[in-house]
Amino acid sequence: MSEQRSYPKARKRFGQNFLHDEAVITDIIAAISPQKDQHLVEIGPGRGALTAALLADSARLDVIELDRDLVPILKNQFSESTNLYIHQADALEFDFKQLQQNDEKLRVIGNLPYNITTPLLFHLLDQATLIEDMCFMLQKEVVERICAAPGNKSYGRLSIMIQYQCMAEQLFIVPPTAFDPPPKVDSAIIYLQPRKQFVGGDVCIKTLGTLVTQAFRQRRKTIANTLKNSVSLSELERQGIDPKQRPETLSVEQYVALAQSVGA
Repeated sequence: MSEQRSYPKARKRFGQNFLHDEAVITDIIAAISPQKDQHLVEIGPGRGALTAALLADSARLDVIELDRDLVPILKNQFSESTNLYIHQADALEFDFKQLQQNDEKLRVIGNLPYNITTPLLFHLLDQATLIEDMCFMLQKEVVERICAAPGNKSYGRLSIMIQYQCMAEQLFIVPPTAFDPPPKVDSAIIYLQPRKQFVGGDVCIKTLGTLVTQAFRQRRKTIANTLKNSVSLSELERQGIDPKQRPETLSVEQYVALAQSVGA
C-alpha cells in the first residue's frame, strides 16, 4: 500500500487515467499475446500496470513516458528488469526507428491519452513500415469512428484515413471503473495492423486527407457539392458515384480513386 501512495496524482494536462483493473489487464495481455522473441513498445506506461505483464513475455520492452515525475518511479519499480528500456519523451515527436535493433518490426501498445489520440495515430502511421501491429486503449467513441463502415453515422475522415492504411478491429469495451481517476466515458481496446497493400492502391496521403476533409466538412450536403472545387461531375459519374450521394456513403476505395484522379 505504501508504494501505491508514492505515486503522483494523475495530471489533467497529460490526460492521465491510470489502468488498475487486473481482469482488464489480463484481457489486454491475452489480446496482445506477446512472445519471447518480440520487441514491444509501450506508450504511456503510467504506473506500470501493463508494463509488468508485458515484461514477462517479451524479448525487449521500450516504454515512452512523458511525465518526468513517473520516470524515476518506473525505474525503481523495475530496477531488476534487464529487458526494459525507459525513455522520458513525447511520443508525438518520438522517432521509433531508433528503437529497432536488427530491422525487426515493433509491436506498439498503450493506454493513449484521449487528448492526443488522433495526432499520435497519424504520427505512428507515418512510421508504419517499422510496425508489425498496434493495440491501444482509446475512448470508445474514437474506436467506433475508426472501425465504422460506410453509411454509419460514425463513419468519417478518421475511419477512411486509418482503414486505408490499417486493418482495424474493436476487441472489447473497458468501463470507467477500471481507471484511476475514472474517465467520464467508456474506453475500448482496438487492434490495428498496418497493411502491406493499401486499400484501393497507392495514393498521396496528403491528397487523400485533403479530399476527405473537404468531403466531410458539411456532412449533410451531397458529394458533388462538398467536392465541387476538386472533383468534376463527369469524374464522379465516370467512377460510378451518384453526385447526389452523401459523403458518408462512399467507400474507402472510392475516396482513394477520387484522390488518385485529383493527383493524376
